[in-house]
Amino acid sequence: MVRDIVIYGNPVLREKCKPVTAITDEIRELVGDMLETMVAASGVGLAAPQVGIPIRLAVIDVSFDPECVTFFKVNGKDAVMEDWMPLIFVNPELHLQGDRETDTEGCLSFPEMRAEVRRPGEVKATLAIVDGETIVVETDGLLARAIQHETDHLNGVLFIDRISAAEKIGLKRRIRLMQEEYGEVFRPNPNADDEEE
Repeated sequence: MVRDIVIYGNPVLREKCKPVTAITDEIRELVGDMLETMVAASGVGLAAPQVGIPIRLAVIDVSFDPECVTFFKVNGKDAVMEDWMPLIFVNPELHLQGDRETDTEGCLSFPEMRAEVRRPGEVKATLAIVDGETIVVETDGLLARAIQHETDHLNGVLFIDRISAAEKIGLKRRIRLMQEEYGEVFRPNPNADDEEE
């Protein structure tokens, strides 16, 4: 089921989310809904608070661009990124590495808005995945950026918190207009691809 996505201004986006203590049927259903919602909204990641549930759960899929990373390791061994997509994880712990890099980011809780965000270029992430296993992922590029972005959501941090002061000033009006247009939620269209054809 495609869920509504919470828009900036809703207090759930500022909550420090609760750890997931067990992978229940309810969590599995939520994961399925989040994946459907992310695809319907043409996103690369989605965190549970973005659908109004303040728990430490996120989904990411960057398999559409296999060259978006230069390296990908799982538990210290080279791995094929596409084999691990979508990446569904709870309770992430990040160790940020590498030089800071600036790139454009968007966020499904800020429809049609993008900004330049500076982040470390590499990440080593300890992730509990939904089959109960805990893995350590090391990567760079878009996947490293997406893992950091979604983990920020779980800590009540938004991408606009990481942009320059000048860019924040420039976005104020656009954010106000976005909130007027969308209200409290963005409703992704699950049939968008069909309509475009």
